[in-house]
Amino acid sequence: MRRSTESWALQSALERHGLGPVVGVDEAGRGACAGPLAVAACILRPGDARRFEGLTDSKLLTAEERERFAHVIKRRALDWRVVLVDPPEVDRRGVHIANIDGMRRAVARLDVRPGYVLTDGFPVTGFGVPALAVPKGDLAAACVAAASVLAKVTRDHLMAELHEKHPEYRFDLHKGYCTPTHGALLAEHGPCPEHRYSFVNVAAAARGRSPEGLAAGVRHNGAVSGAVTGAVTVDDASAESGEADELAALDDALPDGADDIEDVVGELPAGAWDAAAEGGEAR
Repeated sequence: MRRSTESWALQSALERHGLGPVVGVDEAGRGACAGPLAVAACILRPGDARRFEGLTDSKLLTAEERERFAHVIKRRALDWRVVLVDPPEVDRRGVHIANIDGMRRAVARLDVRPGYVLTDGFPVTGFGVPALAVPKGDLAAACVAAASVLAKVTRDHLMAELHEKHPEYRFDLHKGYCTPTHGALLAEHGPCPEHRYSFVNVAAAARGRSPEGLAAGVRHNGAVSGAVTGAVTVDDASAESGEADELAALDDALPDGADDIEDVVGELPAGAWDAAAEGGEAR
């Protein structure tokens, strides 16, 4: 197969066997300790590969390329949807459960009913149609790559807006990820309602506790006692509204055995990424 069509091969095969439309699903912001989790679902039109030459994992694209592809995706896609899960829900349910539920919600809110769902990396059930986990899906399947771009661009835009509201944290720079700059500003100012209080570094900053232990009442990926008030609740951005996506992470330095920085950042103690992320603010 020509290189330009490789990422369309799986979708094309499923459609030839009558299993389309094929929707790709991906998220952005899973490893961030501030801001929402963005989850996107996207159905690309069969035979539209020529329009998306160069489309790949959003983290491998420049900001300008992501914006360009997001514009093309929203104009050319058969259907798309972005769901935003706010920090209090991430705290209450845990990152992984919130992510899975966001995927189901994004697919359920599509106007076009899909025949098959492709997810990035791990299996997800509950879509009402067959689904397949694709290793490195945002590299291997164009529809998953499109979802990753939509999620990333939407979230980046939102974090820029949150920077206007809370300029002291520089959300425009690190997009809510656990970079050295974000850690220093979090320690200086304490967390705001846009932070995820179930993350150990945020809990430590909130309670003045050492990052070696969780503050009382806070359990990572669990419940948070003492509800955060004043948090902005966001819902979903649809193809009709024209809003879009998410991210910018630190993929240059991962622990042994980790495939994606978003798989691990949120699980580590505060400061654990400082050495790996030195000089690596979000792209």
